Amino acid sequence: MKKVLVTGGTGFLGLQIILQLLEKGYDVRTTIRKDSGEERILKVLQANNAQNLENLSFIKADLSSDDNWVEAMQDRDGVFSVASPVFFGKIKNEADAIKPALNGTLRILKAADQSDVKRVVMTSNFGAVGFSKQSGLTTEKDWTNENQTGLSIYEKSKLLAEKAAWKYVAQSDVNLELVTVNPVAIFGPSLDAHVSDSFDLLKNLLSGKMKLIPDLPLNVVDVRDVAAIQIKAMETPESAGQRFIASADGKITMREIAKLIRTKRPQIAQNVSSKNLPNWVLNLAAVVNETAREGKLMKDMNRNVSNQKAKDMLNWIPQSDNEQTVLTAVDSLINYQEV
Repeated sequence: MKKVLVTGGTGFLGLQIILQLLEKGYDVRTTIRKDSGEERILKVLQANNAQNLENLSFIKADLSSDDNWVEAMQDRDGVFSVASPVFFGKIKNEADAIKPALNGTLRILKAADQSDVKRVVMTSNFGAVGFSKQSGLTTEKDWTNENQTGLSIYEKSKLLAEKAAWKYVAQSDVNLELVTVNPVAIFGPSLDAHVSDSFDLLKNLLSGKMKLIPDLPLNVVDVRDVAAIQIKAMETPESAGQRFIASADGKITMREIAKLIRTKRPQIAQNVSSKNLPNWVLNLAAVVNETAREGKLMKDMNRNVSNQKAKDMLNWIPQSDNEQTVLTAVDSLINYQEV
């Protein structure tokens, strides 16, 4: 598994995966949507002291088109399917998100199968696992109900894309191993100013846009730990056909995050509210407001999440705890002048 393709190399997670792969001596090819992507990736990697840059190559490919995907996978042993075909900031219609998500996922898998790739490690999402469970221990055996009240368009698209992926590789004429990694909210340090959508939560806190803090528990994970679990999933023979939850141990609440920022990063905490949003207000708002419904689901869902399978099968141990994961994300926002 020494020759791999990483889709979406310009992304927050994709860059971290490439950095770690190069450090481990992999021959890495990555897809870019625009020619400018190559220059940007090289600049970011050089700024972060990447090793073995001579082992990195580029090919233009877009998940909305069949062009170049078979070529991108020629001579590759494995594929890290990281890129998303949908930019959710502009998506309001469910069909506009779900159809491209399904098509993009199947496009990757079909090209990989056609190119004799052995294994695809797909970045799915915790939204495909635990958004319908309200008690007990959430594990990789769980699946979110696609009709769950409060499930966002983004989470639903990731859920349906993963289901489509498993259905595709189950066909008798498909000779392809699939592994999915299901990360919770991804924070941690960014290699450049491009960050994950999870950072919007921190931006809303830091800007004062979130004037009342809900009693909202979260599971978080460091982007470096997500990159590491993906590579271990590629390297471990026994992981074929498995799902893995990527999460730091335990949980952290929105109120704890706000207090953490006020305590540890007071120089940027002047707008971080110390006022709480009562649960009854959120519950009442959820009756008429879609955003509040999504917030209520996040509040009510089970946050006792197990990462034990990845520890046991992949020998993966998250290197960052909840507080470190949040603070390094905040520091990235400071570093790249996003706050």
